[in-house]
Amino acid sequence: MDEFEIWVEKYRPKTLDEVVGQDEIVRRLKGYVERKNIPHMLFSGPPGTGKTATAIALTRDLFGEAWRDNFIEMNASDERGIDIVRTKIKEFARTAPIGGAPFKIIFLDEADALTADAQAALRRTMEMFSRSCRFILSCNYVSRIIEPIQSRCAVFRFRAVPNEAIRKRLLEICQKEGVKITEDGIEAILYVSGGDFRKAINALQGAAAIGEVVDRDKIFQITATAQPRELAEILETALNGKFEEAREKLNKLMIEYGMSGEDVVAQLFRQITDSNMDEKRKVLLIDKLGEIDFRLTEGANERIQLSAFLAYVSTISKK
Repeated sequence: MDEFEIWVEKYRPKTLDEVVGQDEIVRRLKGYVERKNIPHMLFSGPPGTGKTATAIALTRDLFGEAWRDNFIEMNASDERGIDIVRTKIKEFARTAPIGGAPFKIIFLDEADALTADAQAALRRTMEMFSRSCRFILSCNYVSRIIEPIQSRCAVFRFRAVPNEAIRKRLLEICQKEGVKITEDGIEAILYVSGGDFRKAINALQGAAAIGEVVDRDKIFQITATAQPRELAEILETALNGKFEEAREKLNKLMIEYGMSGEDVVAQLFRQITDSNMDEKRKVLLIDKLGEIDFRLTEGANERIQLSAFLAYVSTISKK
């Protein structure tokens, strides 16, 4: 195992056939490759679902060995103002393709970080240079892209990578890297990743670096994630009206794993929705948890807010 290599980059798909968990999108893109032509595109979806990897794989399939000469990747979160459109993007778009390629490709990652003015300028640039250049925009929230740009693009909505696709790929990586992994280790990776393939591979590499065998405990340790049974115990204790005991367990959990208030809220939400408690109680808990989440994003003290949530859970048990 080469510990100095980042596995996310090492196992990035080189062709569309290697893209995992986005079968319908790959099928549509292969049709464009066969015709040697693509429209402007907008890739939207959660992080770690393969948007950037798919854009690069598409370019490789289109241009072959000359793909680097006709492809540029920019991150809109680095430079999000109108100047990035007027200078870098425009300068690349106005130059002719190299090596007989019919057009160039500009991949603009995190395009939803662009300001409204920058997006308006980008819309005009997409029109002016459509003969020699194609744009692929990537974003997490398509609602933050202005309508004129959305209407100029073929929209591809990426979904969270299915667990079976992640499991299969992780086992292939373990075999190539000589890593031993237990079944509960795989289940733990699937739990902490939540369909984020990049997070899954990073968790695997991190756990493999601290022990000979990757198991459940190492995965939760390396990702600073509480185990579901521990959160279940906290909720059960609070529901039994034992507020002080539940708060002590939560404080210990946050110190042990180094979790933030937002991390705890996200895991509590998942634990509540996956639990077998009656629907009326779920509604009450999730409604209160949503209020706590809002307060935390506004800068409230996380210990006080989480204690308030446990206090509310304890009062529900008495009712």
